[in-house]
Amino acid sequence: MGRADILSINVGKPKQIRFKHRDVSTGIFKTPAEEPVFLSWANFDGDGQADLVHHGGREKAVCVYPYEHYPFWENELQRKLEFGALGENITIRGLLETDVHIGDVFQLGEAIVQVSQPRQPCYKLTVRYGVPDMLLKVQDTGFTGFYFRVLKEGHVCKTDGLKRISRHPKAVTISYANRMKHHEKDNIDGIKKLLEVEELSENWRASFLKRLDGIEPDHQERLTGNL
Repeated sequence: MGRADILSINVGKPKQIRFKHRDVSTGIFKTPAEEPVFLSWANFDGDGQADLVHHGGREKAVCVYPYEHYPFWENELQRKLEFGALGENITIRGLLETDVHIGDVFQLGEAIVQVSQPRQPCYKLTVRYGVPDMLLKVQDTGFTGFYFRVLKEGHVCKTDGLKRISRHPKAVTISYANRMKHHEKDNIDGIKKLLEVEELSENWRASFLKRLDGIEPDHQERLTGNL
């Protein structure tokens, strides 16, 4: 069914960082927790986000990132990376964006969680590493990681591992969702396929519905030869 090792559980509260001559609050700096951590509906104990519009909340309670991508970023950034380097709550090994589907359900220690959307990279990665095109690199590679919503609260220990309980029947992967979001922006059929997954987060759903409203009229005109 799919299982991954948990290499690290990472938490951290927002802090102020100087960036481009102004103070920026960010929760991207996280450190490994050695003891079991309680996972609530909203987040891990001891964790927090500065921008609650774009991060955190019920549908983005846990940010997950595959360790398999670390060598790529270490090469790009020319530095050794510690666990939590991409701002993730859980660093895993054994499941990639190509293996995970929107709506998949996993056992995470005592908790039960569900995949809600890909991780949407933001400029806080640039704040941390000083690489202006870091956000675009994440989008272009598809090495985004993904988010869990919490279906059942509970304590989590890194030795518990991450075990898939059920695979969503639509089988729409995180990689596919990333492709529709960042690369195939006018792929109406692809977007509609993604929207058929009820478990897709409300933010991503709203974004794709808005995109459809903008591209479908022109698409129809092209089909009828009116352009």
